[in-house]
Amino acid sequence: MTHSRFLCGSLIGLPLSVWAGANPALATPASGAGSLLQVLLALALVLGLIVGAAWVMRRFSLVPGAGAGHLRVVSGVMVGQRERVVIVEIEQQWLVLGVTSEQVNLLHTLSKPEGAVTPTPVTPAFAQWLQAAIEKRKESKDAK
Repeated sequence: MTHSRFLCGSLIGLPLSVWAGANPALATPASGAGSLLQVLLALALVLGLIVGAAWVMRRFSLVPGAGAGHLRVVSGVMVGQRERVVIVEIEQQWLVLGVTSEQVNLLHTLSKPEGAVTPTPVTPAFAQWLQAAIEKRKESKDAK
């Protein structure tokens, strides 16, 4: 039974192997211009992916420490399809801003409330683990 399956499989695959090996001379060497174009397109794709990832990270505030300066967005709420009301903290003042796709308007100025605490940035667990691993590796190299 197994021999007949093997024989049938070999006979079915025989025309494919003959067809695949029939024209080895037809394989053309890659041209310089074609290879250069392929490399340039791949480079453009990679650069486009990098720029796109940077834009997404900036757009959705995924960059850690990006708002660590004097300006911080305290809160925001969507009031329309493209309109938002945002509270921005600058030093000890809160600015209530109306933000649309075309302009930003100052709606009101507030002093920072007494009970408002500026949150400290939290270091993610992975970053802590990575830092500990790097320090451990440095210590093991120094011990040698």
